[in-house]
Amino acid sequence: MTNAKNLMGTKPILPLLVSMSVPSILSMLIQSLYNVVDSIFVAWLSNDALTAVSLAYPLQNLVLAVAVGFGVGINAYIARNLGEGNQHRVDQAASMGVIFTTIHAVIFILVGLFGSEPFLHMFTNDPEILQMSVNYTRIVICLSFGSLYHIFIEKLFQAVGNMVVPMILQGVGAIVNIILDPILIFGMFGLPAMGVTGAAVATVTGQMTACGLAVFCFLRTRTGIRITRKDMKIDAGIAKRIYAVGVPSGLMTAMPSLLVSILNALLVGLHTLAVAAFGLYFKLQTFVYMPGNGLIQGMRPIVSYNYGAGQGRRLHLVIRWSLALTAIIMALGTLIAWGFPRQIMGLFDADEAMIAVGVPMLRITSLGFLVSTLGTVMAGCFEALGKGLYSLSISLLRQLLVIPPLAMVFSLSWGLNGVWAAFPVAEALAALVAVLLYRKVMRQTDRQLQNSEVDCAGGKYPGSRNP
Repeated sequence: MTNAKNLMGTKPILPLLVSMSVPSILSMLIQSLYNVVDSIFVAWLSNDALTAVSLAYPLQNLVLAVAVGFGVGINAYIARNLGEGNQHRVDQAASMGVIFTTIHAVIFILVGLFGSEPFLHMFTNDPEILQMSVNYTRIVICLSFGSLYHIFIEKLFQAVGNMVVPMILQGVGAIVNIILDPILIFGMFGLPAMGVTGAAVATVTGQMTACGLAVFCFLRTRTGIRITRKDMKIDAGIAKRIYAVGVPSGLMTAMPSLLVSILNALLVGLHTLAVAAFGLYFKLQTFVYMPGNGLIQGMRPIVSYNYGAGQGRRLHLVIRWSLALTAIIMALGTLIAWGFPRQIMGLFDADEAMIAVGVPMLRITSLGFLVSTLGTVMAGCFEALGKGLYSLSISLLRQLLVIPPLAMVFSLSWGLNGVWAAFPVAEALAALVAVLLYRKVMRQTDRQLQNSEVDCAGGKYPGSRNP
């Protein structure tokens, strides 16, 4: 058993959660910076350029959804089996991950080549915007394999409790992207000005750099996980368990893409700058949600490990602390959105017309930040316990079943502000459902842990509940 594994089962919960979450939070903030920096530089080109990049967001997020969804699935499976002491399943899962990540990469090459233009054409008929968006989208989707492999390896590190290496990987990728953005977009040091295309090249170069470093770190670091050629074969049972968590988690991550696509179709008819403003919102709100998600990343392997090890008290304690810390993050996000909305929009060189749209958008949508704590933390808990469908149901309710119809109805009376008002209402309903599902899952989990303690007393290994 590695030192990281021992710590997840023995170290006091709050220091453990903080030590595992802080690197992850910094990593997620860096990831947010990735997206926002692109938008800042692109906004300096023109509003049309910003719209072109915003239209690409759903497909970009789809890549992230697949990478993160699969990563969460394999992370939970490995952490749980580490808690149970089953090294063979750990190595099998990691080795299979290489195969599935390669398959995902090939699929996105095909999507980028043949699906980009038809998809983008649904949202704009402006030939200039369409061409810029197609150029950007094809590059970031076809060359997304760097991001896919990087996130896969990152989740392996997180599964064994190593949160520092993922933070370094994100940092290096972001630095490369930030340095290259102005050079390639505006043309510096003798290079031609590439505009929106330059932003895409900078993004994928940063991702590939992070990927290369991830491979290097994995080969040179003692993680306790072995990827071998003999284990690079598909085991249906392991694959089922990984994707049982991974698919719902991926769909959760992908849902914003679908939500953005639906709302873009509505926003186009309400205001000429609404699509660009909404694109900014989705990138800005990551500065609030990404720290919360970073904390969940720190929480998830602790919950999985202690569930596998049969330590119910530690499992409950880490969830309570996660709720408290996430609530603090969300409250700070709300205060910033209400106190400095004009300054936030000013980062993107917004004119008065854009500010007039953006300020009420930030203030209204931020009303849902604090209440979303319940849904965010409990969804992470469900994933760690292998209840991916419960996480999916919360996200489905919030993002597809509530926001779009409410936005359409509210917009009839309140215009754009009605669209924004749908967000906090949806968060409140999702929180209610999350609490009800959480109580159900915890009753089941407590019974399983009690049974495992009985089994241990009778000489049986607690990990026997995971065949």
